[in-house]
Amino acid sequence: MLLVAMLFVGANYAYSQQKNEVLLEGVVIDEYKMVVPYAAIGIPSKYMGTASNDEGGFQLSLAKSNLQDSLEISSIGYKTYKIKVQDYLDKKVKSIVLKEDIVSLSEVKLLNPSAYVKNAVKKVKYNTLSSKHQLNMIYRRSSVEDGKTRFMVEHYLKILDYGPTVPSFDEMEIAEQRKSADYRFVNKKQPVHTVIVMAQIDPIRQGFSLKDYDWSKTGDTSYDGEDIVIILGKEKDNPKKFIRLYIGIDTYGIYKMELSRLNSLFLYKKDINGKLVLSYHNRDPSFQGTISEQKRKLLKLKTTKVKCAYRHEAIVLSVISDRNKFDIENINSKRSDMGDFDIKYNPTFWDTINLPPETAFYKKSVNDLESIYGVPIETQFNAVNK
Repeated sequence: MLLVAMLFVGANYAYSQQKNEVLLEGVVIDEYKMVVPYAAIGIPSKYMGTASNDEGGFQLSLAKSNLQDSLEISSIGYKTYKIKVQDYLDKKVKSIVLKEDIVSLSEVKLLNPSAYVKNAVKKVKYNTLSSKHQLNMIYRRSSVEDGKTRFMVEHYLKILDYGPTVPSFDEMEIAEQRKSADYRFVNKKQPVHTVIVMAQIDPIRQGFSLKDYDWSKTGDTSYDGEDIVIILGKEKDNPKKFIRLYIGIDTYGIYKMELSRLNSLFLYKKDINGKLVLSYHNRDPSFQGTISEQKRKLLKLKTTKVKCAYRHEAIVLSVISDRNKFDIENINSKRSDMGDFDIKYNPTFWDTINLPPETAFYKKSVNDLESIYGVPIETQFNAVNK
């Protein structure tokens, strides 16, 4: 049976005389009204775009100069939908139907699962944007203690990168920052900015031995016209540790990666030249913190052992491939916890930046922070950030 995803859209196309922009808003759901998270929405030819959040919602601000460009909406498992921005606005589209790209791959024509992984690793440089480029992203981290977010920091990062062909990012600037009030009592800190960890846990960047895993095909799907096989690798010595790769059967491009390590997700989308570039990442590692007996009594906890977690979310807002347009100014080389950087607060930036709708991750963090002492998050931002 053909499944469809309907993108119900409220197109706010009243042009701002000051900003000269048009705002597209919507939510991606399937015919059963289940949301379709992390769909890519944008104009690949201009390296502009966003992703739907974990509830299927998205926002995308465009300029008048983009009205004749082609807007593309894509998601793994569905056929890519394309429409000119101006046509989209003129028709006041209320819904867009994304048809499922039904895949039923013959086992006869499929390679051994490990062969797909081997070919995918071999072709990483060819399939990804491996020339020097700039990633502009929002990076969020919430510090969770005893089941509740007690501190959140957001950075707008500008990163120079060569893609997953190299083990680490080249250079980074923390261009903007905002923090919540700090209600932590365990207050465990990390020795480096956690976007660095994002690169360190990426097995494609760091390399891994195929022989250490048992590989199997667990499913198939598609993306942008290419059939995809889903390959699961379980460590031979510890089957609870795994890598799950979504690999194109024609190009061997890796479109999606899920890791047991730190409960991580990496999503990639194509640029105008068909090269894959990071679109979205999240991870949710948990750990146990320890507090003093005095603090335990003060907080009225049952034990000095406290369940903690770091919740991370990275949203790539734009990619710049023209070196003449790179605009990193203040390269960061300081090794410090993400929450300890001293960056001037610019409320205008946070009020005007084009972000996807708030994710469930973000909403929960905000609700937790506001519930502790009843202080609204905007009040916290204005009081804490200078």
